[in-house]
Amino acid sequence: MATLARKLRLHDYFALAFGTMIGTGWLILMDDWLGRGGPLGAILAYILGGILLLPVGYVYGQWVQRLPDAAGEAAYTAQVFSPAASYFTGWMMLLAYFIVCPWEAVALGKIAAYIFPSLDTLQLYSIAGHPVFLPRLILGIALTLLLATINYRGIRLSANFQKTVTSTVLLLFLLMVGISAARGAPVNFHPVFSAAPFASILLTLQIVPYFMTGFESVPKYAEEANPEFRPKSYMKAIAMALGVGAIFYALSITAVAYIAPWQSLLGRRFATAIAFEQGLGARWPVRLILTMALFGLFQCFNGNFAASTRLLFAYGRRGTIYPRFGTVHKRFLTPSAAVVGITAGTLVGLFLGDALLVPVTEVGSMASALGWFAACLSFWFVEKRVPMRIVTGMGIAVSLLLILMKVLPAFPGHFSPAEWTAFGIWVALGFVLRSGK
Repeated sequence: MATLARKLRLHDYFALAFGTMIGTGWLILMDDWLGRGGPLGAILAYILGGILLLPVGYVYGQWVQRLPDAAGEAAYTAQVFSPAASYFTGWMMLLAYFIVCPWEAVALGKIAAYIFPSLDTLQLYSIAGHPVFLPRLILGIALTLLLATINYRGIRLSANFQKTVTSTVLLLFLLMVGISAARGAPVNFHPVFSAAPFASILLTLQIVPYFMTGFESVPKYAEEANPEFRPKSYMKAIAMALGVGAIFYALSITAVAYIAPWQSLLGRRFATAIAFEQGLGARWPVRLILTMALFGLFQCFNGNFAASTRLLFAYGRRGTIYPRFGTVHKRFLTPSAAVVGITAGTLVGLFLGDALLVPVTEVGSMASALGWFAACLSFWFVEKRVPMRIVTGMGIAVSLLLILMKVLPAFPGHFSPAEWTAFGIWVALGFVLRSGK
């Protein structure tokens, strides 16, 4: 049986994990973040989220050293729980990665239309009041097919693409932060919270899992590590992705709220770009930020696309869904059938248009937290050493709290009926596709 190509090193793992985490949310949904928490509430939520997720990242780092399997959470839970529990744990994580792919494909058209308003023509139909335009659709399809081709032809090609766009994003980000520091003013921060401090932080913390999802993608590529790769480096890649990701989000919120009065940005499309345009009184910062956003979109789309294909491949190899998805290309040594499958699913989701954007955030958060909880809980049962159990217990508690914040009506921002419906559809699809093996 053919195996996947073994090409990845530490910097590749970091780029794939960080890229899976950082996309265009900081541009497209900044007004939502500020509306939820105000600048300080949103900043503290992301910093707190990064700290709280460290125990979860530790558990993943331990698991991947013991069990380097592309199935990730499905493989870990299979050591302790029933095949059904293992299957649906992995199915939830597949949702967390896959759902980002059509999100980013839609976001490309949204960003491009801001630069070229003429793209908002030739309306085909509308969903939930959101029109779907033909030019935007064509752009999303083209990007999807480009990334599908890159991933079909090899993990080395995909990783090199990821490193290039990630380096570009970080350089442009530092430039953006520097501009804000030089031209902004502290008065723009006030009021620092959108409501009471606790509620402001909590409302933002609920969506943090979705935007921080990506650090745990490292184990999905464990079978593609270079033969000289040291197993302990998995932990380094996870910690680096978590730390840099949390700092990126916190500083992006800081930069936006410092350069312009944040309350003037609420309800505005591309609030990040508008803030810099207002603060500097010039158009060129908008072009800079939109360029950075496009590179961020490419890296996030590619990272989530690659992680999705590895999970789908692992499922096919296990025979828990159609075995054809477990095929490895003889020449490129990639999960070729899984790449085709994720491409097809992304193209279907793309046709939902802008109506997909905000609900995806909520459903993706829930799916991620469920996967983290199951991975931590299974490690608790296999690890008997007290110090490691303490850390694992912290990961269990954090993951469970994130789940409860979405399912209990007592928490503000809990799942709406539409989000429960979307979540239920994914679970039902899992039942339909499961082979029963």
